[in-house]
This record gives sequence, structure tokens and C-alpha cells, in this order.
Amino acid sequence: MDIKTASALRRLRLVSAPEAVSFLLLLICSVLKRTTEFNAVPVMGAVHGVLFILYVIFWLDAWNRTKWSFGTAALYFVLSVLPTGGFFAERKLKGEAEASVIAARARKEKEGVVSA
Repeated sequence: MDIKTASALRRLRLVSAPEAVSFLLLLICSVLKRTTEFNAVPVMGAVHGVLFILYVIFWLDAWNRTKWSFGTAALYFVLSVLPTGGFFAERKLKGEAEASVIAARARKEKEGVVSA
């Protein structure tokens, strides 16, 4: 995996958890708006909107660079629209990054290059 692909996956991973948190907070604010006088929906809606747009941009970049299958790309998109899906996406992306590091190290060892 080249550095640009790794960076694309890292960006997507870093925005997935905050996007999930903002979605949950937006849902809580929606409930509070209807049950109390508290109305933070406009603020949380804007924050969540920005984070969701970033997620989609980073998702498209990662899909383009990693050459995911349609099913894998669709899974990451579906996870973005589920209230806690971003947490699962972050965990899955972390595992994918670790697997690629292990594979890169194995290739280097096979070639006779030993890294510390």
C-alpha cells in the first residue's frame, strides 16, 4: 500500500468516530427539542452535516485509491448513515490498516529486507 492510500484510509478512519458521535448527539438534541425547551438542533445539525460531508469525501477518496469492491464501498457508506455505524467503520478500517502493514512487512522480509 502506498502512502497516499494509507493516508486516505487514515483520514476516513479519523473522521468516522466523530461523525458517529455527532449523529448520536443530533438524535439526542432532536428528542430534547420535542420534549423540552432546549433546542441545539441547528448547531448539531450543522456540525453533523460538515462531518458527514467530510466522511463522504474521504470515503470516495479511499474507495478510489484502495480499489474496494462495490460491496466493501457500500458497506462503509451504509455504516455512515447508521447512528453507531461510524464506530464499526473505524474499527474495521483500523484492522484493514494493520493487515496492510503486516503484509508490507512480510513482503519486505520475503525480499530479504529486514526492518526494525
